Amino acid sequence: MSRVVVVDYEAGNLKSVETALKKLKADYTVTKDPDQILRAERCIFPGVGEARTAMEVLKASALDEALRDFRAAGRPLLGICIGCQLIFTRSEERNAVCLDLLPGAAIRFAPSAGLKIPHMGWNTVGYRREHPLFAGIPDQSYFYFVHSFYPAPADPELVVAECEYGVVFAAAVAQENLAAVQFHPEKSGLRGLRLLANFLAWNPA
Repeated sequence: MSRVVVVDYEAGNLKSVETALKKLKADYTVTKDPDQILRAERCIFPGVGEARTAMEVLKASALDEALRDFRAAGRPLLGICIGCQLIFTRSEERNAVCLDLLPGAAIRFAPSAGLKIPHMGWNTVGYRREHPLFAGIPDQSYFYFVHSFYPAPADPELVVAECEYGVVFAAAVAQENLAAVQFHPEKSGLRGLRLLANFLAWNPA
């Protein structure tokens, strides 16, 4: 069994994640098989797309329960983009009921003068607290975003890093063995590769 699994739930193109993992020489597998996920050492939960549709696919394939069980087992789990939004209780996108791994919601950006939705492009990420995911990555580094909704944890202590786009929002959250980023590290150059390498080495207490 591969050391790392990447969850395939029909939510966007996974090629950029695979390309990044290949650069890092990671032992990985892309899978839709819940049993394969549960046997892995660590799990990456990426994706782009629409929240309710994504949750329907996860439920139909029993991947939702696999992700909950993986989290409960205490092994490292990383959410990316919509994978960051779906870990919360709900999403404002079609009022989707999500995985509820963390309390909170994915909130739609409010229309604002001069701001284009979706938020797309490079933005700085500022740290709220230290976390192994960002080891060796300078504060206010640039990462690549593409999203119309943003994570809003119920507990501010869950926030690791923030970004500002009309509103200050959580760009990264973490609790115990679960971490998630709203940006795309796999599309964020050397800083993104460093973050993924940090995840591959991360051993949460």
